[in-house]
Amino acid sequence: MIPRRSSILLAGASLLAAPGVLRAQGARRPLRVVVPFPPGGGVDSLGRVLADRLPAVLDQPVVVDNRSGAGGLIGADAVAKGPPDGTMIGIIGAATICAAPFLQSSMPFDPVRDLRPVTQITDASVLLVVNAQRANERGWTDLRSTLAWARANPGAMRLAHSGVATVSHLTLAALESASGAPITQVPYRGGAQATTDAVAGVLDGAADLPTALIPHVEAGRLRALGVSSKRRFGLLPDVPSFAEYADLGLGDIDIRSWNAMMVPAATPEAEVRRLFAGIRQVATQPSFRDALRPLGYDPAPSDSPMALAAMIASETPRWRRLVEVSGARVE
Repeated sequence: MIPRRSSILLAGASLLAAPGVLRAQGARRPLRVVVPFPPGGGVDSLGRVLADRLPAVLDQPVVVDNRSGAGGLIGADAVAKGPPDGTMIGIIGAATICAAPFLQSSMPFDPVRDLRPVTQITDASVLLVVNAQRANERGWTDLRSTLAWARANPGAMRLAHSGVATVSHLTLAALESASGAPITQVPYRGGAQATTDAVAGVLDGAADLPTALIPHVEAGRLRALGVSSKRRFGLLPDVPSFAEYADLGLGDIDIRSWNAMMVPAATPEAEVRRLFAGIRQVATQPSFRDALRPLGYDPAPSDSPMALAAMIASETPRWRRLVEVSGARVE
């Protein structure tokens, strides 16, 4: 059973069975990789794939620490207020960094002031699915027919997202605003339980990163309707992007969910460089790319911490406009 809060993931043999490894890594305290969502979802899977490979390149034990809640803000806040000594790093999503300040009435931290960029780690898009049995019953053959049903039955369609201020929340809000189809959005604390309820028919469907959704799509339990990025998703090439429905008002939707590795702002430059080099080394390994592909992620390491900082600065105005257009707001 996966522990609820944290688990130590070490490359190679167990430390207890390998005293040489213990001596080599004993000089450094464990690095905590904060995952701001519960075990079982896409970001958690990403964190574990990364943490399984980092000890070998950082010469340091690695702990995955799940700090879920508030759409990722609780975990990000833990990083912002964490020890600035190279023992804590977080996987922080684009929505938390670039959109949350415009979604939230107040923020527990300032992403620019309190977090220091290390490197982007992945790029992905949001997948919209509906329960396959319900789709057959109600004639939801594609996104067009599904939105038509939602317009004819205002508020009756119940779609889950991974939590307030997450990219899946923002995607559903943008879809609803652009299409004019009234949708009842149901927030969860992460994607795993939302997927379970969508498969069981507790909800009509869900929007989330593809990780937990694809196996159910392939098994026929969920029906994929569209992806949030303008480019189609490689693992599901037959599923259209929202933007392909320009006649429905969706032509300008292009939402990509990237994740960045961030540390507390006061972390020394030497530690930032060390972590950047180690994570980039892992992110460029073919085995890492292959491990991420089933999760719906593409590795996307930055050229430098400064390059990530520049990307965040350029992306933030676009996310702010997306929030304003979508009408999403978290009180």
